[in-house]
Amino acid sequence: MQKGSNTPVPVSALRVELGWQGGPGVPDADASALLLAQTGKVRGDDDFVFYNQPAHRSGAVRYEGKQQGPAVRDVLAVELDRVESDIERIVVAASADGGTFGQFTGLYVRLVDMQGGEVARFDSPGATTETAFVLGELYRRQGTWKFRAVGQGYDTGLAGLATDYGISVDDAPAPPPPAPQHQAPPPPTPQYQAPPPPPQQTPPPSPQYPPPPGQHTPPPPPGQYTPPPPPGQYAPPPPPGQFTPPPPPGQYPPPPGQYAPPPPPPGQYAPPGQQQYAPPGQYQPPGQPPQPQGGKISLTKNSPSVSLTKHGATSGNMRVNLNWTAREGVAKGRLGKRRRGVDLDLDLCCLWELQDGRKGIIHALGDMGALDRAPFIQLDKDDRTGAIESGENMTINLDHTADFKRILVFAEIYDGADDFRGLDAIATLYPVGSPPIDMRMDDCSDASRDAVLALIENVGGELTVRREGRFVLPPPGRPRWGKMAVDQAYGWNLEWVASRGKD
Repeated sequence: MQKGSNTPVPVSALRVELGWQGGPGVPDADASALLLAQTGKVRGDDDFVFYNQPAHRSGAVRYEGKQQGPAVRDVLAVELDRVESDIERIVVAASADGGTFGQFTGLYVRLVDMQGGEVARFDSPGATTETAFVLGELYRRQGTWKFRAVGQGYDTGLAGLATDYGISVDDAPAPPPPAPQHQAPPPPTPQYQAPPPPPQQTPPPSPQYPPPPGQHTPPPPPGQYTPPPPPGQYAPPPPPGQFTPPPPPGQYPPPPGQYAPPPPPPGQYAPPGQQQYAPPGQYQPPGQPPQPQGGKISLTKNSPSVSLTKHGATSGNMRVNLNWTAREGVAKGRLGKRRRGVDLDLDLCCLWELQDGRKGIIHALGDMGALDRAPFIQLDKDDRTGAIESGENMTINLDHTADFKRILVFAEIYDGADDFRGLDAIATLYPVGSPPIDMRMDDCSDASRDAVLALIENVGGELTVRREGRFVLPPPGRPRWGKMAVDQAYGWNLEWVASRGKD
């Protein structure tokens, strides 16, 4: 389709796919939909469907999530016969995460029927600085539905696009205050100047900071200005009468007991991928690879992925740990339905696929896996309370990195709560010879019973971890079939049968 053209939509149930070519330096993108009334605006915030609000109350539009790979797809499901009568248009939009659409290649949107047949496709024209796009829209005309290719970009991101259509964005930044008129400029900030050296004296050289290992720098004479250490470097004062050399430049010692990779030998350049530790609280720019903070790497929406290979985690057993808590005083008593005497029971699970095409699932109700044979993944135990300090653990044998194609790690509520609202889950990966990697799930807003934590993929021999942070609703009327819904969302295509519950 050309920009501005339209075509009839002959089916009522379809999938809307946003797609692009993935690869190094390509940011992520998220699909969304806005259901508009005759005014051209939403009726309320509930008419916005996206990753944090994945289903419209009518069931007409659902966010089904992302399928990773060399070609990335983010999918919406639409049932046109369930669209409420006062909705005239469904806008299909996309927002970039950690970059601009000028960094994307092959961006497109297409409509397919439930058998996979293509109904319409629009390849978006070249973009530059845009961080959000309206790619197309479904609209009513004389009792039938049509699709129009739009291709309108926004430099203001998802918040700016949503605001244009009537969404209330709570976290939009406040405008800066107007500059005062006819006001004298502020006085200049005084600059500190060191006193001049005494007359007829040659000023001593500035002390080298830090001194070379093993070399002592004598203190300056009394009363002489000593320049402070360079910004960002920390040098604890030595005990009285004892000299302690400061750490090498650029290194910040982690707290006691935290992981710290050994520094390179003196005079040797640190190998690529070896990271130095940033002081706690240091700003991490969105879209940049996450850096170790206090001895660990935290994956967030702004910094969602990390390369295990580049951090040296290429062998040994990597433990995946799941822990959870239930918040007290949750609004509307969302945890009030827990049965008396029943502890909160979350299960750690994973879908796996090997390079030779074999695939399956590891979970507490079926195959617990093995480390010395395929799938080289093993679930250690089933913690039914969340009270055990070590939580629930799964081990992945990275000696078989070359055998893995993809591993999807997720958690499922088995008992003790109706859904993830009010639950805080945290998954932590412990690779050998690399900092721990953690990711949190604490923002569920619907009746989802499955939380997709991370996708581990082998891309060209490089093993990467990506935080998914996605909640998945179970199929209608089948609350215990959430694993099947996760399978369908990520295209594993396993065969599912009913199983026995826990004894």
